[in-house]
Amino acid sequence: MGVLATTPVFAEKADRNQPMNIEADQLRHDELQQTSVFTGKVVVTKGSIVLRGTRLEVHQDADGYQSGTVTGAAGQRAFFRQKRDTAPSAPQEFIEGEAQTIEYNGKADTVRFVHQAELRRYRGGDLSDEITGDVIVYNNLTDVFTVDGRNTGKKPGDGTGRVRAVLAPRDAAPAAAAPASDANPLLRPSNRLGGDAK
Repeated sequence: MGVLATTPVFAEKADRNQPMNIEADQLRHDELQQTSVFTGKVVVTKGSIVLRGTRLEVHQDADGYQSGTVTGAAGQRAFFRQKRDTAPSAPQEFIEGEAQTIEYNGKADTVRFVHQAELRRYRGGDLSDEITGDVIVYNNLTDVFTVDGRNTGKKPGDGTGRVRAVLAPRDAAPAAAAPASDANPLLRPSNRLGGDAK
């Protein structure tokens, strides 16, 4: 098992409190169990979060927290995307992930990618980091990724069972800005060092 801690840029904290908007071909809702099952071209948005798959099962607990499990169609993976909080002058960052099953836990504010899991980070539209494994857990509150490379539930010899990661180097810190000056910015060469200096 591997743990990857990234730079202190966090997922959109406001997403946790946003309503969950869902589109699908069909819905079956159980009011007693507080469970809804959506099927067919499912698209979920919750703040900056986007989830897509072929089936979504949503639960709401007594405290009102929502959790959902999205699965992909046969031979396809479910999809996740979320914007990250960045400094005003920094380029926008997004996390994208795919897996056969994606589990979103609103109370713990975690996303779990299960089987054929892949997680990517984009900075300013460019791919920055990429991680693959059998199970990836992304904690929005701590911005920590946990990656398990074991091929859980598969026979020995099926795949390498290794975590794979491509991590881009962090940008160098920007140079300190020169202090503002009230002097005329247009400088002229002079043969004198000043005043009456010879």
